[in-house]
Amino acid sequence: MKNPRAAERLCHATGLILVLSGLVHLVVFAFDGGPWDGPISWRKPVTFGLSFGVTLLTLTWVTSYLRVGARTRAVLLVVFAADCVVEVGGITLQAWRRVPSHLNMETPFDTAVSMTLAVGGGVLVVLLTVFAVASFRHRPAGPAGMALAVRSGFAFLLVALASGAAMIARGVVLTRTGHQEAAYHSTAPFKPLHGVSLHAVLVLPLLAWLSARTSWNERTRWRIVATAAGCYGVAVAGAAVWAALTY
Repeated sequence: MKNPRAAERLCHATGLILVLSGLVHLVVFAFDGGPWDGPISWRKPVTFGLSFGVTLLTLTWVTSYLRVGARTRAVLLVVFAADCVVEVGGITLQAWRRVPSHLNMETPFDTAVSMTLAVGGGVLVVLLTVFAVASFRHRPAGPAGMALAVRSGFAFLLVALASGAAMIARGVVLTRTGHQEAAYHSTAPFKPLHGVSLHAVLVLPLLAWLSARTSWNERTRWRIVATAAGCYGVAVAGAAVWAALTY
């Protein structure tokens, strides 16, 4: 992708489509019913569609503050967008087939979908880690507090990636040892930690952006972002303790 602007437009369009997919499946759930929790539920295409869509839109915006080459950023964003589509598509496909999407090794096809999602998750980890490292190597641009917001957001995002990897690893071990049903329910302790830490990369930079549109001085705006990051850290730490106690 040689045109950075074209890459951004593609990511914006893809992100909106994924969000729309999540909302459509929320309507499907309203009419079709069924459980909200569990490995077979309309919850997964809803939450994954919304989450991946919002994350793609967020990363497209937030990475504009990073000091990376325009073409490099464009390529990474396009690969990230494609991976988001694969992840949401696989999860949605399995929801319509009424079978679990993750850790499902019941048939060769289910195994292929599950492994595709796992590989896609690995790609996400690599891409987001590259962006996170870039945010710490060079101070992000932007108004007062934005550098702190971006760096804190990516730091919390790494926690989300680690908790997601832990969920997959634990589930795979249980699946390989013949405890398929236990594998489906083994991710529960990590879900609050994963969910809380995932979207700090949107919340904190958005707060810095909004505060820049006030009459407050730079010191005050920085303190607001720092306080918000501290509160987010407390929430993430609490979720981590809960995960450790219920693991």
